[in-house]
Amino acid sequence: MAGLSPETAPPPRRSPRQFSLYSRRQVEDLIAQGRKVIIVDNKVLKVDAWLPYHPGGDKAVLHMVGRDATDEINALHSAEARDRMNAYQVGIVEGRWENFLPPIQGGKFRLEGGDTRDDQLKTASDNASTGSSTPSVVSPVFDIEGTDYVRQRGKQDNSDNSSISSASSVDLTLSVEQQKMAHLDAYTREAIDLDMQKYPPLDPATQQDIIQKYRDLNVQIREKGLYNCNYSAYMIEITRYTLLFSAMLLTLRWGWYATSGLFLGLFWHQLIFTAHDAGHMGITHNFAIDTIIGIIIADFLGGLSLGWWKRNHNVHHIVTNSPEHDPDIEHMPFFAISHRFFQSLRSTYYDRIMAYDPFAKLTIRYQNYLYYPVMTLGRFNLYRLSWEYLFLGQAPSKGPAWWHRWLEIAGQVFFWSWFGYAVVYRSIPTASQRIIFVLVSHMVTAPIHVQITLSHFAMSTADLGVDESFPQKMLRTTMDVDCPEWLDFLHGGLQFQAIHHLYPRIPRHNLRKTQKLVQEFCKDVGIPYALYGFVDGNKEVIGRLAEVGRQAAILAQCQKVVAEKGFHDQH
Repeated sequence: MAGLSPETAPPPRRSPRQFSLYSRRQVEDLIAQGRKVIIVDNKVLKVDAWLPYHPGGDKAVLHMVGRDATDEINALHSAEARDRMNAYQVGIVEGRWENFLPPIQGGKFRLEGGDTRDDQLKTASDNASTGSSTPSVVSPVFDIEGTDYVRQRGKQDNSDNSSISSASSVDLTLSVEQQKMAHLDAYTREAIDLDMQKYPPLDPATQQDIIQKYRDLNVQIREKGLYNCNYSAYMIEITRYTLLFSAMLLTLRWGWYATSGLFLGLFWHQLIFTAHDAGHMGITHNFAIDTIIGIIIADFLGGLSLGWWKRNHNVHHIVTNSPEHDPDIEHMPFFAISHRFFQSLRSTYYDRIMAYDPFAKLTIRYQNYLYYPVMTLGRFNLYRLSWEYLFLGQAPSKGPAWWHRWLEIAGQVFFWSWFGYAVVYRSIPTASQRIIFVLVSHMVTAPIHVQITLSHFAMSTADLGVDESFPQKMLRTTMDVDCPEWLDFLHGGLQFQAIHHLYPRIPRHNLRKTQKLVQEFCKDVGIPYALYGFVDGNKEVIGRLAEVGRQAAILAQCQKVVAEKGFHDQH
């Protein structure tokens, strides 16, 4: 969630000691009424009024409803922003908060005096990962109502004395679908079992110990000055940007259009890193200043929306590698990094079904071969997403970020004026040379898309439930890439994604210094620290894509056999 503006957010209204003590049941009742309630430092915050104003979008907030959001908010917000959140406090809670499953993720909540069935459904999803001896039996990824329904239909079908030859086409379709679901559920349970064996147990004591040590490490990092930006490093960055852009203009004048496109692509590739820093307030740590820096870089020079990136990226940081919720892994119909995409999941970010249709069934089977070619075209998709954000009403129109959209639109006009008109149209004489220039400049940025996906595509997508702590989830779903220090400029800090996900506002030039501290933390709490070389990391990603592709082929074959058997049994 993006930071609030200290100058425009409302002041705190009252002292914490004046607030009433809320029970978990009372908080549940508020959420059942449709209120957006989160817990931060044992404070009950009702943030309904803030949703339209939140610079980072409403989705990031909605994923925290009913949860203790302390670590997520501390990681993504400045101290000033956190202080301003007291304006929305309505009460306090005592002791360690037991998380609910947020409504956006399928959580069910009771009003005062609500019926028992909703309570049972809620309890089942809440306690899905309490570290029992059979953790794979129940998981939040299984819809309780849906499971009951399938089981009931299965019992009815088994007890039906009518001849199978009289089965309707609907019954046959359901049978095939049941076979598919059973096959996918087995994969899901296996993935959860593997993570439960590999990572610390999810009991409250263990997870609270991880949380406390994670917070202690944050204090240590701050005391070592690792949150302080190294501005001299940015002077080197600016020099590099200037040289690349100058080389683009010079070769453009010489008529070396492919070479000019190469330098422009490298210029954009390098700019992304500083835009990423600004989006996390990792440069000046000032909300307005870093936002302006980010918009100048992303919109005016790169043609991409910083606001879209914030909205997308903040959700990614909170629900990392969740197939239904994390937009950074939702690339259907081209890529599926989990078999769960075979179920045509609904994306809570895009508010649409990610259909596993015939085209997806074809591409997913060969996705390990399509990975690098598709990455070369990734920047074109970012234009589309940026325009949707700016022109389809996704950007905040009120609050401290009201002006961002207008500045970004001005940036888009500026970008397409200098790039689309002055460079591509006016400076390059023929259509074929323009196409070559555009393709080269965009395809050269492919490594940045590979770098971003590299840190997550090969990591776990299993949902261990609401009891898993923020630091454990980040380390379970994110890998770091090992490279020599002299190559840091090429990776731009994105090689330290695991560290970045734990502490997003640490300036990237300090991430290497933070790495040893995080490794010690991981060793202390027993969480594996995933670290691969760039080549090995790519092998892991391609291996994951190939594995899911094989699962898709197996599933298709199973469905074909079941359908053919049903057909022959009827004739």
